[in-house]
Amino acid sequence: MLHNYRITVKGKVQEVGYRFNAQAMAHKYNLTGFVKNQHDGSVLIYAEGTDENINNFIEWCYVGPLLAEVTEVHAEETDFVGYQTFEIKR
Repeated sequence: MLHNYRITVKGKVQEVGYRFNAQAMAHKYNLTGFVKNQHDGSVLIYAEGTDENINNFIEWCYVGPLLAEVTEVHAEETDFVGYQTFEIKR
């Protein structure tokens, strides 16, 4: 069964390659959805996939790319949308 999660990542997560790396990890874990910078400095992610793959992705979100300094990750299940790809949104 596929699920959709809304994930908010806070800390030093913009201008460190977080979105690009999140997209690469989403592809690794066969997830669809999108990643987007927020005006408050956080990163917003919607990820759809299996429980195991989403859990692995969320674990990665706590670390992020090398230059990131993640202070908080909040993940909650939301309604399934049926994204076809995983995109970086501006």
